[in-house]
Amino acid sequence: MQYAPLGRTGMTVSRYALGTMMFGSVGNPDHDECIKIVHAALDAGVNFVDTADMYSTGESETILGKALRRRRDGVILATKGHFGLEEGLNRSGNSRRHLLNAVDASLRRLGTDWIDLYQVHRPDWKTDLEETLSVLTDLVREGKIRAFGCSSFPAHEIVESHRVAESRALMRFRTEQPPYSLLARGIERDVLPVAERWGMGVLTWSPLGFGFLTGHHRAEAADSARARLRPAWFDPEDPQVARKLAVAEQLARVADDLGRPLPALATAFPLAHRAVTSVITGVRTFEQLEATLEHADLELDDTVLDRLDAIVPPGTDVYDPQSPMPLPWLADPTLRRRVASRSALAPALASR
Repeated sequence: MQYAPLGRTGMTVSRYALGTMMFGSVGNPDHDECIKIVHAALDAGVNFVDTADMYSTGESETILGKALRRRRDGVILATKGHFGLEEGLNRSGNSRRHLLNAVDASLRRLGTDWIDLYQVHRPDWKTDLEETLSVLTDLVREGKIRAFGCSSFPAHEIVESHRVAESRALMRFRTEQPPYSLLARGIERDVLPVAERWGMGVLTWSPLGFGFLTGHHRAEAADSARARLRPAWFDPEDPQVARKLAVAEQLARVADDLGRPLPALATAFPLAHRAVTSVITGVRTFEQLEATLEHADLELDDTVLDRLDAIVPPGTDVYDPQSPMPLPWLADPTLRRRVASRSALAPALASR
């Protein structure tokens, strides 16, 4: 296992991080098997584990707390907060009120006194960045978290967060956790250069492109665990899905020439970028973990990377990995149209 500095936090983490999104009712409900997976990963040299409070509505954190009960000191533990675990006002987002409650709840479920890296799971366009950075700074000073980062933030919001931190004498985001795969290279245009410029650690997720780079045939992909959760995403009749499958077949040929399975190629790819610290490998079964760790030695040379660039050019998204969480000013027409223009159109529309 190889290791790298986690940005400028002073912490050192394994290049392969264990992701636990599939622990619990959404993926693997067998707590004992999940604990076995965690222990096997730690025994193999993984020292970086990532979870979130919303994974199986807190169950993933509970499982991880059991697994780390006697091994906590050797682990860099990361979790996230933002989404609401229950219905009601003021129970989600990046406000002081919500994050204070979310951190305390995560600490209880994880059975620990501190979180090494706490990340805001998504941007919150209704909360001032100063509010968010202020409460996170306070949590570091209280000793509840050691450092904090962001996840799936656009480049302009990362830059703005650093400006706010400097102007208000607050601590700043030390890491970013974006989706990044051979099917989604859009962050190469802006997020990765920005993160590198600010010395941020980068922890990438979904290296298998939401299941399209598992090496499965079309029928198997449509019957995968992810497909059962979101069947519309895997409909082979959808032109975008057909395109992803066609690109995956081209990438599979590169993997075959290397004598490696496609998932190994896909997981190694993010680590070839100079700005990436760790790739988060979310496994559901012990067999998936073994298959991942078996090829953790794979490093891609320039010849292979050139072939991959020819299939999916740098900075290109074969699909939009953020499509489930669209930017509000793109999803809501009222946020990108002048009120006057709508008023001027009203009489004309009324006369039709």
